[in-house]
Amino acid sequence: MLELKKINKSYKTGTFVQQALKDVSIEFRKNEFVAILGASGSGKTTLLNIIGGLDRYDSGDLIINNKSTKKFKAIDWDRYRNNCIGFIFQSYNLIPHITILDNVEMGMTLSGVNSKTRKRKAKEALKKVGLLEHSHKKPNQLSGGQMQRVAIARALVNNPDIILADEPTGALDTKTSVQIMDLIQEIAKDKLVIMVTHNPELAHQYATRIIEFKDGKKLSDSNPVTKEEKDTSTLKIRKTAMSFRTALKLSFNNIKTKKGRTLLTAFASSIGIIGIALILSLSNGFKIEVDKFEKSSLSQAPIVISTQAMSMSEETIEKVTSNDLKKYPTEDKVYVQDDMMETVLHTNILSDEYIEYIKKIDKQLLSGISYQTTTGFNIINHSKDGYQLVTNSSYWILFPTNPNTNENGILEDNYDVLAGEIDESVPGLILQVDSKNRIYKSTLEALGLSGDEVSFEEILNQELKVVMNDEYYLQYGEAFIPNQDLETLYHSENSISLKVQAIIRGKEDKELITSGSGFAYTNALTELVISKNKDSKIVKAQQEKNYNILTNQPFDDSVGSTNTKEIMLGYLGAETTPNVIYLYPKDFDAKQEITNYLDQYNEDKEAEEVVEYTDMAAMISSLSGNIMDAITIVLVAFSSISLVVSSIMIAIITYISVLERIKEIGILRALGARKKDIKRVFNAETFIIGLTSGFLGILIAYLLTIPTNQIIENLSGLANVAKLNIVHAIMLVIINVILTMIGGAIPSRMASKKDPVEALRTE
Repeated sequence: MLELKKINKSYKTGTFVQQALKDVSIEFRKNEFVAILGASGSGKTTLLNIIGGLDRYDSGDLIINNKSTKKFKAIDWDRYRNNCIGFIFQSYNLIPHITILDNVEMGMTLSGVNSKTRKRKAKEALKKVGLLEHSHKKPNQLSGGQMQRVAIARALVNNPDIILADEPTGALDTKTSVQIMDLIQEIAKDKLVIMVTHNPELAHQYATRIIEFKDGKKLSDSNPVTKEEKDTSTLKIRKTAMSFRTALKLSFNNIKTKKGRTLLTAFASSIGIIGIALILSLSNGFKIEVDKFEKSSLSQAPIVISTQAMSMSEETIEKVTSNDLKKYPTEDKVYVQDDMMETVLHTNILSDEYIEYIKKIDKQLLSGISYQTTTGFNIINHSKDGYQLVTNSSYWILFPTNPNTNENGILEDNYDVLAGEIDESVPGLILQVDSKNRIYKSTLEALGLSGDEVSFEEILNQELKVVMNDEYYLQYGEAFIPNQDLETLYHSENSISLKVQAIIRGKEDKELITSGSGFAYTNALTELVISKNKDSKIVKAQQEKNYNILTNQPFDDSVGSTNTKEIMLGYLGAETTPNVIYLYPKDFDAKQEITNYLDQYNEDKEAEEVVEYTDMAAMISSLSGNIMDAITIVLVAFSSISLVVSSIMIAIITYISVLERIKEIGILRALGARKKDIKRVFNAETFIIGLTSGFLGILIAYLLTIPTNQIIENLSGLANVAKLNIVHAIMLVIINVILTMIGGAIPSRMASKKDPVEALRTE
């Protein structure tokens, strides 16, 4: 069944070449006890290694069950060692960090035998050698003879055809040696046992056949195989494979023997995870706080549609920012570029069609809607300093009505009324103060008041007058000039009396969209002034002219100019077409539906017909979100450096582990483990360390959020800001495992390339 044909094997050390085997030819029977005798260096151990598939011959052929091994690949030799060979070593070669039972099971584990069958067969093998009651112990808890019995049980359990014993009693006393030899002799009754020894007495006492070696050559054979005894059976070898679960178990048991080092390694490699986890916790927490703040403060921030809009489309941004020209050219040329304002500014045409389209928005999505018109007021106040023209410029309607209830929902949601009462149906003013109850000095003077402090009562009692155009403007031929007799105008029967209806202040949680101060007109006042002025003689005169009748200057329609006929008509208090529309969404979800509705209008429209809008909430949210993301990315990038350092450290630790486990590598290879199985063992070790350090880092980061939150609350009043997202935690653990395994990949590959013969010699 086993035949060596003219086997040659040599070893080269530098320029020195040693011939270990020289044209060795031997045939073995299916079951016999063969003793290989010879002095040290005679080649007997090399012969055993070649028969066992641990070493490769240089020339000749090793024939197993009539199959040549010349074309065997590495995986074929692995399967051969696992299925056909059982090794019994002089130094036992048991894996120290796993139990006796696990050591015996290892060969079957590599063969893919299921767990239940493995345990049953391993216990039966241990029972045969009289060690069943010791199955739970580790090798270092046994005597030398007991460890050799375990090695014999391991050699037998996978039912190999050949048992190779290398000086099996070399480390044992005489009594124990006899017990071990009796056991091996019993095995030889139905298997081929090849024993290497330098003890002639032992060989002659137990072996059925003795082959002597000297200087790499066979000197004698006491019982050679005859032609009639040749076996005609064929070779069948099962596949071998180590599962990742087995690799994990091996590595875990090894790690348990080095708990202190493993924990320190895991902690060191977790520092990067701790830093990143804390940064993400704070980023996540602050984003949650910002979202809460934005939803409470910006939920009703308006979507603004103005006649002049800043175009923020991708096409516009690319046009402004992109340029194929190189910087600081040397050519004697001047290049032309588009005017920035002409490129960025977009003129919206708020046509009657568009206004009707806006009015068809689902009213349930809105908490308010406002149409701003450029309406001029001629307002005169009366104070101790006399009569004074306050203003004749336009003001927008600050408080839109709810389209569903015709109530001031926006006002109620965003402002507190400090004094007075708002009535949109009555012409009047509303004064807004800032969070410190302040207004600008010019605003106070416009009301005809002065001083550093003014009571609410004084403000509410102050009376102003709005004068109509036909009284305020006097005509001289085709020219119009303001009437300077303010006292007469103030007391005119046609003037409209105005008072500050109410004083309001933005709510604390709405400060983002209610900051600032000033005053605005009620809707009723604007509508009344427009109705009285639209038929005035100055408005009619302006409508007939193509120049400004107050300055006698032509209109300028260039980009960025405000000197247009439409604005002039609004200035005179006759413009009824809105130039700005404010849409106040009910909430953030409604805002998205509204913007989708507005976008639908622009579908299939030419560029000049497109109506662009400004989403105030989106702009602020995007800005705050981008800033937060940028800060997070920068901090995470810095913290990630420690992850790279951790990967290098893991590579070093894994390499040290490889050096420590070289003997184990040799044992596993002798049992039939493939190179990829050895790699898998060390990958499993780095996997365990990566997983441990990942979870340790997350745990420490979570514990650190407690004092972090306390410090932030003391400084800012915000409670429980640092919140680690479970998704972030899982991702960090996964990333850490991947980086750790990458760090251990090179040492793992080095381990898989270790020569099994040299590995077994390592002590």
